[in-house]
Amino acid sequence: MSEGASTLLAAAGLRATPQRTAIVGELVREPNDVTAQELHDRLRARGGSAPGLATVYRTLTRLAEAGVVDALTHHAGELCYRVCGDDHHHHFVCSRCHRVVEIGDCRIDAWLDDLAGRHGFDVTGHRVELEGVCAGCR
Repeated sequence: MSEGASTLLAAAGLRATPQRTAIVGELVREPNDVTAQELHDRLRARGGSAPGLATVYRTLTRLAEAGVVDALTHHAGELCYRVCGDDHHHHFVCSRCHRVVEIGDCRIDAWLDDLAGRHGFDVTGHRVELEGVCAGCR
């Protein structure tokens, strides 16, 4: 686990301190997404020397800025973080259980180019986060 955490930290240009390694290690174990507060609570529940909440926020912010993790906005008032694949993708998020599914088939480039052209913009990127209810929650 620490090898994967070290790789993600290095990709973000961060030194692999024990606190950061613990944060990323816990994030990697999460199949969906997690807020900084939830991640901090999990680390504290494991016992030992858990990183402070500010360290968790700073680490997650740096990882997201570096594009190593995705920051999702479906949780009102707080970002959720997730380790995702490297390829361009979007997300389906279940509004009940918060299950996250990566969508790799993006077909909106032509629509965006047309729309941007009509408004005098050059599109440099896009992110789509679709909310709904997964089959397990229906």
